[in-house]
Amino acid sequence: MFLTETRALRLPTPPPMHNAGNYVLSLSALTRWLGGVAEAAGVDVFPGFAASELLLNDGSGVGPLSAAAAAAAAGGKKRRGGFFGWGASGPPGGLGVRGVATADVGRAKDGSRKATFAAGTEVVGRLTLLAEGARGSLSEAAMAAFGLRDGCEPQTYALGIKEVWRLRDGADHVPGRVWHSVGYPLDGATYGGSFLYHMDDRRVALGFVTALDYANPSLSPYGEFQKWKAHPAVRPLLAGGEVLQYGARVLNEGGYQSVPRLAFPGGALIGCAAGFLNVPKIKGTHTAMKSGMLAAEAAFASLAAADGHADAAAAAADTEGAAPAAAAADGPPPPAPLSMDAYDAALRSSWVWGELKAVRNIRPGFHKGLLPGMANAALETYVTRGRAPWTLRHGRADHEATAPASAAAPLRYPKPDGHVTFDILTSVARSGTNHDHDAPAHLRLLDEHVPTGVNWARYGGPEATYCPAKVYEYVDVEADGADAAAAAAVAAAAGAAEGAAVNDHTAAPTKALVINAQNCLHCKACDVKDVTQNIKWTVPERGGPKYTMT
Repeated sequence: MFLTETRALRLPTPPPMHNAGNYVLSLSALTRWLGGVAEAAGVDVFPGFAASELLLNDGSGVGPLSAAAAAAAAGGKKRRGGFFGWGASGPPGGLGVRGVATADVGRAKDGSRKATFAAGTEVVGRLTLLAEGARGSLSEAAMAAFGLRDGCEPQTYALGIKEVWRLRDGADHVPGRVWHSVGYPLDGATYGGSFLYHMDDRRVALGFVTALDYANPSLSPYGEFQKWKAHPAVRPLLAGGEVLQYGARVLNEGGYQSVPRLAFPGGALIGCAAGFLNVPKIKGTHTAMKSGMLAAEAAFASLAAADGHADAAAAAADTEGAAPAAAAADGPPPPAPLSMDAYDAALRSSWVWGELKAVRNIRPGFHKGLLPGMANAALETYVTRGRAPWTLRHGRADHEATAPASAAAPLRYPKPDGHVTFDILTSVARSGTNHDHDAPAHLRLLDEHVPTGVNWARYGGPEATYCPAKVYEYVDVEADGADAAAAAAVAAAAGAAEGAAVNDHTAAPTKALVINAQNCLHCKACDVKDVTQNIKWTVPERGGPKYTMT
């Protein structure tokens, strides 16, 4: 469907978007079922324990904050081979990942230990596969540490916001029906669209996807979602129904051009941690599952080969009567990390790679706007059929697309009616999200003066509009002299660096950023869209949304 403000125009369904033979189901329910299958097969599953750091076999560790610090030390510029100064050849020979560490639990908000404190646990293995989903914190750290993104386009993301409804008796409900739209309420320069899937028991899963490379800092993906639900083509279906659950999550849209190198010493990236979403289909579950299958096969082969080499070496030593080598004074060297390079090669020769390559030019074609993007999509789908001799580029990261507040018209959103459209906090309550209030904040600011000095002063505080859970709020405060001076210095430096005057939003009283971390849906939008990349999402001790139907 192509939506105008008042009408819905039916469009031809491109072949890649046909859903005949597909299943409409709850991904959270599927995941729970698969978890039970895995446990029945002898796999240990530890829900509720968050991995906060990659453990290297030299005794060090890498996490999202250390990667950010290394990036800052490099002036924000990536070194080939990784942020950690390893050069084009990558890390020193033999250095690799040996496992992960879970986060400490039982710390108070100020970092002190409570009576319930328990230190994080090291979970080690011969191979570590990262399946954290889009913008995974350890996955991003691995990419930075090992230079996995060298030679590929920046990843680009969208924010998907979703609700599950139960429709009223007598509603036009057809299990298995699928509906997508483009156009309204987004402007012609912003990529995005809707989905609506009819499930069983009068339930529908619906949502709106907004690409995070939009320019206007006052745009609210949540507000756009509410406007879409109020459209005459959507409201009648929802009227009289009830919302059962709410959620949000970023998704990868970079596709073929943005897939990093998948293997690193001692492990690999699988699923949306790497970014296998088919953007025209708005589907990535099938590709993520296939990547997991290929990784499992490669891991088995790597382990078997290592065991075979070890057995052969032991047999040779026994035959030759060789004495064991003397240990070094500081202990034996760490074992060489196992390779998952065969997985990278297998995925790039699989149908997953072919599917992504065939649609590689569709998403970047929309950088020129909705209508040129639709024309390019038609060309790629019906004429070149994915075999064009060119590959379009994304060119920049999403946060770099944000325009100053002075260069964009402020957007206003209608007041929610409480029946079909809702305020954010009402929606957040439906997600079941919960975090310990007396725990260290998992949303970290690298510089506490940047939000006021740059994000508010120049961009009008976009954190308050892109977050779908009202985690970030700018409030009026009377800043003391030191804070005001620091914020002003940061703002002046930012303006000088960009060669532009800072837009003045800071007339007294000044603003301060309040972070309501307990509302967080773990969507990762802030980690992606923060215009200064000053916000770093790290794993909380525990907590988060409790999705059962989404």
